[in-house]
Amino acid sequence: MACRERVRAQSCCQRERVKGHFLLASIRPNRALGLLPWVLLAGWAVAMAGGPYARGDDAPSGLAGNMAAIMAEPPFAHAHWGILVADLKDGTVLYEWNADKLFAPASVTKLFSVAAALDALGAEFRFETAVYRRGACAEGTLQGDLILVASGDPTLGGRTDEQGRIAFENTDHTYAGFASDARLTAPDPLAGLRALARQVAEGGIRRVTGEVLIDDRLFEQAEGTGSGPSRLTPIVVNDNVIDLLLSPSEPGAPATVQWRPQCGAWTIDAHVTTSEPGLAPHVTLASPAPGRLVVRGTVPAGRAPLLLIYEVPDPASFARALLIEALREVGVAVAASPLDSNRRERLPRPDEQDLERVAVFTSPPFAEEAKLILKVSHNLHASMLPLILAARQGRRTLADGLRAQREFLGRAGVDVDTISFGGAAGGDRADYVTPRATVQLLRYMATRDDAPVYRQALPVLGLDGTLAGVVAADSPAAGKFFAKTGTLLWYNAMNDRPLLTSKALAGYGATSSGREVAFAAFVNNVHLTQPEDRLKVGQALGRVCEAIYQQ
Repeated sequence: MACRERVRAQSCCQRERVKGHFLLASIRPNRALGLLPWVLLAGWAVAMAGGPYARGDDAPSGLAGNMAAIMAEPPFAHAHWGILVADLKDGTVLYEWNADKLFAPASVTKLFSVAAALDALGAEFRFETAVYRRGACAEGTLQGDLILVASGDPTLGGRTDEQGRIAFENTDHTYAGFASDARLTAPDPLAGLRALARQVAEGGIRRVTGEVLIDDRLFEQAEGTGSGPSRLTPIVVNDNVIDLLLSPSEPGAPATVQWRPQCGAWTIDAHVTTSEPGLAPHVTLASPAPGRLVVRGTVPAGRAPLLLIYEVPDPASFARALLIEALREVGVAVAASPLDSNRRERLPRPDEQDLERVAVFTSPPFAEEAKLILKVSHNLHASMLPLILAARQGRRTLADGLRAQREFLGRAGVDVDTISFGGAAGGDRADYVTPRATVQLLRYMATRDDAPVYRQALPVLGLDGTLAGVVAADSPAAGKFFAKTGTLLWYNAMNDRPLLTSKALAGYGATSSGREVAFAAFVNNVHLTQPEDRLKVGQALGRVCEAIYQQ
């Protein structure tokens, strides 16, 4: 998803049409909407008017014939296809069509941004988020401020499981409201802040007379691309969203509304009732004032709890409030109020010396973050990567980070002059790649020492991430393809239906003889009757994987 899937919002609400109703989520004018992530492999384009064959009127056999049969199906009558399948080791082309033409890659873009970050940071890189004190501390009382310096850690301990890995669900909570099967992970979303608070207390600070501040100046803040939360900031707590879980009861009775993380700076007024079984959910979220969230609507009896999210407008103030509460939980008295905003004007000057580190939280290795981004197509975290790269070079902007990515791709042997990126998640209007450039990247990454990290971070066909369920469990290709999916979906207002701007799949696979391949496949501009029709394209991709395997 490249936004996994995007639909242009028709009003100030983002919406998913469900059985003639609308599921309303919040609330950013003109924002695009992501739906459920699914995949596309690709196929064979139409070379001659009226037929899917490369030359002549005779149907080709083998892989080409199977591709042609898939591409000739009615849904793809107006689509554009590009595909390249090559031997992973020697580059021998097994199949290609439009391999040098530009296609919207959707979330296949993340293959490029994660590769650049792996190269710059290393698989074992760990983010360190530190808390400093400013002022004298005597007899447990700090006459001054506590300052958390954000490092760009995208999870801040909020997904780390007991084995030290970053937990994920096949459909991430950041797609809640767009995807009906979005799920929460089990770890405490405030684990990192709570660990920092414990260290502060264990270090002897029992009272803070001054401010609690979040230093979020690591890079210039920007807007990400793709569905889900979009504000790109160095401080990220629970993906900077409030999760709301709405559990139905009996028809006509109130539904139970729970939310996390709990934060005293936010008041949530929720009145949701249970409707008759079989109806679609209808829920609205609105924030009439800072720190206020109003939840209204219905959820049908008999369905699983409905997960929605609300993106907080000020991540630094959100993190500040949560840190103050975490400090108070461990017995540190804090004079500052969590209801106040983060006071950036009080942050230290670059030359300020009166600072002492009192706590630090260390993330799991970046290999785990790469897996989270690629397995579930995490738009927010992918969008942050160029900014993190820029900060590593002492720079600050998204453009700086994308230029660093270009330098890496050039060194990797990718023909950078044939591609275009305006972001790192795949939802930017400027994002275009060729199948050949994508396979060039994949083949290069297979030669590196961290090749296993890159491959294992990808969704596995039929098993996990955005490739789970695309083929049957007994498919011969299941478990043998490791690939990044992409979906880009826009709303065709004139015809009141979706346009599948892009379905994409690229990664590694194998034939039945054991030959390893790198492949990239894109299909752009498929008319759909309803958003759920994208699933049929995903199933066609599964059949393409099977065709490659049978080669």
